[in-house]
Amino acid sequence: HLHLNDNTIAGISIKNKNCFSVQYHPEASPGPHDSNYLFDQFIELIKSNINE
Repeated sequence: HLHLNDNTIAGISIKNKNCFSVQYHPEASPGPHDSNYLFDQFIELIKSNINE
């Protein structure tokens, strides 16, 4: 993720690992659904690793 105002890094993910991070408050996004995909991705990671 890149910050839209200054192009600084605002999020990362690690290939082949079940982790990602964002450096902002996704629940406070400009639109009510702009960051839903982050929460969906998090839930899918939890579901896919529940037995590990």
